[in-house]
Amino acid sequence: MFNLKVEFCLKLIFIISFVAIISAYFIEYALGHQPCNLCLIERIPYGLSLFLIIINFILKKNDKFIIILLTLIFIFSFLISIYHFGIEQGFFQESTVCGLSNTTNIISKDELLKILNEKPVSCRDVTFRIFGLSLTTINIGISLLIIILLIKIYKTYEKNKY
Repeated sequence: MFNLKVEFCLKLIFIISFVAIISAYFIEYALGHQPCNLCLIERIPYGLSLFLIIINFILKKNDKFIIILLTLIFIFSFLISIYHFGIEQGFFQESTVCGLSNTTNIISKDELLKILNEKPVSCRDVTFRIFGLSLTTINIGISLLIIILLIKIYKTYEKNKY
């Protein structure tokens, strides 16, 4: 089998996370595809991983702890993506998360009425596909691969530390 160095793997996860975030914003703002609320939630693990990996490289503290945290974060990403995929395929009903909109900046009743009249993007509707796959499906694969990579790194940590 092949040995993976911890630093290399963390850099690889950083690059994957960076590309995922940039791609999501490109698809949203440049291509004009509005994300649903679950799509927005699926971005959180990538942002957290960027933050944790940067902190890890700055502080050079405990790689093993960061690996555990990243594993938990991407397990969360995987589970949310599976749930979202289930909604897309009709296996699950849309939850209230799918219909919520940002209400933190509401100042007047007119703004509230405007928000209520806007139709939020349904978690069931896939507005963008790559090679016939929804971004949620792609996220399932990426999250699973990162989880497998992190578990491999954790198991062989002492051998591949540097």
